[in-house]
Amino acid sequence: MATYRLRTPLRDEDVERLRVGDTLYISGILVSARDAAHARMLEYLKEGRQLPVDLRGGAIYHAGPVAKKEGDSWRIIAMGPTTSARMEAFEADVIEKLGVKLIIGKGGMGRRTAEAMKRHKAAYAIFTGGAGVLAARAIKRVVDVHWLDLGMAEAMWVLEVEDFGPLTVMIDPTGYNFYDEAREKMRAKVPELVKELGEVFKA
Repeated sequence: MATYRLRTPLRDEDVERLRVGDTLYISGILVSARDAAHARMLEYLKEGRQLPVDLRGGAIYHAGPVAKKEGDSWRIIAMGPTTSARMEAFEADVIEKLGVKLIIGKGGMGRRTAEAMKRHKAAYAIFTGGAGVLAARAIKRVVDVHWLDLGMAEAMWVLEVEDFGPLTVMIDPTGYNFYDEAREKMRAKVPELVKELGEVFKA
């Protein structure tokens, strides 16, 4: 397992070397988006409208901040990850159509997202849940915020970060999905567990 420090915008060759279990730190621009922002991104694409930020080679963070307005600028107080499964219906299209190279969240994503990552050389990494203050420490400044009409948590925050992490790669650009393998192993053990329980109740 390797440790990488990468800077956005990410290139294909940056992402291609990542493998499940690798540790990752990201610097540069990080854009937050939850389900409402994902839905709006795809809505804009459908309508032929330009997004407020170019996501080619970018990293999306499934998160909503606790933020404080200070004069004309914002300060992020905490920004822990949101459960990524909420974005499963959108993420493959976002990767394919917007050129996103890294998704960050918690709890894993499904096969459709993993397949899109394989086709378009992207990866998924998790950030520790409940560590929102740790995440905020790596955020150097809020570059911009879009779609505040969706609410603070659902808005699209454009952040400048330095060594944002540690992140752990859970879906790599080969399409290997740690969570799928874990589920398959659990399913394979079910018949054996049922048999063992049956023996216990017989005794």
